[in-house]
Amino acid sequence: MTGLSTHVLDAVTGRPAQGVRVMLLDDTGSQVAGGATDSDGRIADLTGTVLASGPYRLVFDTGTWFADNGIEGFYPEVIISFHADGGGHLHVPLLLSPYAYSTYRGS
Repeated sequence: MTGLSTHVLDAVTGRPAQGVRVMLLDDTGSQVAGGATDSDGRIADLTGTVLASGPYRLVFDTGTWFADNGIEGFYPEVIISFHADGGGHLHVPLLLSPYAYSTYRGS
């Protein structure tokens, strides 16, 4: 693993959230990378390289995922802003439910 990974967990069922579209944006709002979570709810390496130091935003398309799974959700998207230090691998997970979410800096 070199750059940035993420993991989305459906906190209601305790199962991975497969098929959540994710975009990585830089501080200008330009898309740096994108992808969708796999059957384990993960994107193992979104960028393929270590992120340069600076601010970024991960944008999770939760509205589409909720709709595709027949769930009435409150959040059409979740945006996680963070600062990369230019060091090694970063892991930013998302614990998701229809009316709440949580995140943390993983390892």
